[in-house]
Amino acid sequence: MTRYTDLMSSALSDALGASASVSAVELRPPRAELDAAASRDAWIDTYHAVRGVVGHGTFVFLTDSAVGEREEHNLRHLVANLGRDVSRDRVVPFLTTKHPLDYCLDYADRAWHEGFQSLVVLGGDRTVGPPRCVDHAWQLRQTIRRHVPGLSLGGWANPHADAARQVGYLADADFNGEYFLTQVVSHHHRPAIDRFMNEMARQNVAVPGMFGVFYYRSANPKTLAALQHFLPVPAEALVREFADGASADDVCARTLRALAEAGVRHYYISNLPVGRAQRTLERILKLV
Repeated sequence: MTRYTDLMSSALSDALGASASVSAVELRPPRAELDAAASRDAWIDTYHAVRGVVGHGTFVFLTDSAVGEREEHNLRHLVANLGRDVSRDRVVPFLTTKHPLDYCLDYADRAWHEGFQSLVVLGGDRTVGPPRCVDHAWQLRQTIRRHVPGLSLGGWANPHADAARQVGYLADADFNGEYFLTQVVSHHHRPAIDRFMNEMARQNVAVPGMFGVFYYRSANPKTLAALQHFLPVPAEALVREFADGASADDVCARTLRALAEAGVRHYYISNLPVGRAQRTLERILKLV
């Protein structure tokens, strides 16, 4: 029988508990509807992006499809193609509840055996795709913790929702996580960020978190309108910024500066160009 360590530690949770700021990049796997050739090419780009980012000491989150299709390929492709020269302790897969419970437990078990130290376990959108296997993500984290106690687990919080309730979830003994990620925010959302951070202090919650930042590549109205179905987009403000001459790097850097001013130390960035993820990140950080 496999023996698991009872230490719920990982490179990510350890880094979040230290004094330095921690950055990460969120990458999305290729779309399930791609044909075989296009999917292969997209995965090759993903491997190169993961290698490049991890090689510079940055963490990588690999998301789990919101509709629960072909997520097994995320972990299987990573295992088959990353090789042992890529530090897996800096690669953190996402897992949603929108799978059968046996699948989720097998996924967690395989992640552990293949050298991944941590998983981010989320609920997933209730309005699309398969139903959740449990009502709430904390229940799946609890079950995974019993099955693979060595894995470090991350949860989720939404600074745009009621701050007292969201922070209360993190403070609850049933949270079953070492850290949390947040929904993406912008410097235009500073009041919501401040409310969340003030509530963290009021409730004396010590669980470390990473705030999400979205890399807006342009202020195309159709693109922003489409994104609003999935995340809070300050569309009018972004249109003004880009019209005033700001670049995509400028806009992202402004959000990182606003987060630092609000006392946020850790963040992850979504939507970086896959083929230029590390170079783009370096440009943004120079601006910050």
